[in-house]
Amino acid sequence: MAGTALSASVLAVAATLAVGLAAAGGAAVTAQRAAGAADAAALAAADAASGAIITDDEPCALAARVAAASGSTLVECTVDGPVATVQVQAAYAGLAAVSRARAGPPEGF
Repeated sequence: MAGTALSASVLAVAATLAVGLAAAGGAAVTAQRAAGAADAAALAAADAASGAIITDDEPCALAARVAAASGSTLVECTVDGPVATVQVQAAYAGLAAVSRARAGPPEGF
């Protein structure tokens, strides 16, 4: 009997740890996905603002499309000349991963 109770306890602890690690891993993947979506959206908006790409979309509308294609939502977008700053959000298990990115020419250009 004591061995059965011990085995059940060890299994319960192992299962709890596995679920916790899986949740943490999923959250980390979502955070990286949000960061990548923010980078891509900022680059798209900056390219549209600078004229590097030809598009009929406004820079922030293009950034929203790029973020959506990456499975994220554009929360904020500002364009100041050729510099674009965006904030995107991606959801995982009811939690939000938020990431910001800025793109444009280097300082002094």
